[in-house]
Amino acid sequence: MKVSVCVTTFNEKKTIERLLESLILQTKKPSQIVIVDAGSTDETVGIIKKYKKVKLIIAGGASSTKGRNIAIKNSKYDIIVTTDAGCVADKFWLKRITEPFRDREVDMVAGFYNMETKTSFQKALAGFMGVLPSRFDEKFLPSTRSMAFRKSLWKRVGGFSENLKGAIDDTDFNYKVSKVDAKIVRVKNAIVEWGIPDNLIDALKKFYGYAKGDAEYRVFWNPAKGFKSHNIKVLLIFLRYVFGFGLLISYLFTGSNAGQALLIGLFLYLIWAYRKGGFWGIVLQFSSDIAVMLGFIRGILI
Repeated sequence: MKVSVCVTTFNEKKTIERLLESLILQTKKPSQIVIVDAGSTDETVGIIKKYKKVKLIIAGGASSTKGRNIAIKNSKYDIIVTTDAGCVADKFWLKRITEPFRDREVDMVAGFYNMETKTSFQKALAGFMGVLPSRFDEKFLPSTRSMAFRKSLWKRVGGFSENLKGAIDDTDFNYKVSKVDAKIVRVKNAIVEWGIPDNLIDALKKFYGYAKGDAEYRVFWNPAKGFKSHNIKVLLIFLRYVFGFGLLISYLFTGSNAGQALLIGLFLYLIWAYRKGGFWGIVLQFSSDIAVMLGFIRGILI
């Protein structure tokens, strides 16, 4: 089975070599590696050029979605596998994520990802930023950091939408795929390691950007996710705080039992956050809530 691995880059000098080395060391070798660089100003391109078997395309200013489409257009083979700079592929990843295509009815395969957690902060962040292995189920949607599909499916849904802003290219692609009744297989042990932020500021920027992009996208109901769709989750965050603020106002103006209800609710929220990540869980719960709400508001207003 011939396979093209497609990657986009922009100023990834710290991560691209680790990814390429992991692709070269796969038990199933990629038939082709296509990288589209958006005009890196660091040493990214020079590092990539050291790998003679990599097809490098420079597309200055290209978004990740446009770059992904360019890579796929320039791929030789029908089976397309995508991952991102910042990831490192397990040596069995390519073999496992492409194996389901032996069934000609399979259109798309969702691999999985582990979040690299070297610090207590990152261990807590993992519970907020990604999907934990315990939640990998039949509703898990593919992420471009560990995804495979037939080129024919990509053509059928019109490729990745190039007018999108933010990091929602896989969200949009999954939504379009859900509309054409494609057969998706999920492979939990087809794993890449994903490097997540190691500090609070970078993490909050991610939360803000994700929420802003989802709000701009304006899709509130994804058939594959139902009430777990991203924008519905954000609305539920707003609802928590509106309810809490309502209890506070009621207590301040009426002196009712609303204050007691507010304290109980706050205590339970703190316990929930602590169980997710200890001290950092509490910090991340409230700060990520704020970042997500601000990002959502910004996205809606654009």
